[in-house]
Amino acid sequence: MASRRRTEPEQPQPPRRRATTPERRENQLVSMAFDAAERRIRDGTASAQEIVHFLKLGSTREQLEQQRLEHENKLLQAKAEALAATSRIEELIAGAIDAMRSYKGEQPPDEEYEYEP
Repeated sequence: MASRRRTEPEQPQPPRRRATTPERRENQLVSMAFDAAERRIRDGTASAQEIVHFLKLGSTREQLEQQRLEHENKLLQAKAEALAATSRIEELIAGAIDAMRSYKGEQPPDEEYEYEP
């Protein structure tokens, strides 16, 4: 069995103030987990699973995957904006058609006309 290198313990960190929102709390816990993993890697006490995890994060494949996800997010955002623009254009066209009908003297389809003989 290989011996593990032990170093002097680091100075204890002052307690962090607890985050007030769930999202910030999650980010805080993730940050603390990364700090602990970094400390174990530096001490030589990290498990093989931890080391492989960080090796994968630094790989070219992972970077390409992150880029692909960013591009997919941008594409979805562009599609949503296009749908909103299409909806707005349809409203403008309907308004223009109603305006043209009123210029011809026709009643718009929404308004009811009461006929009195």
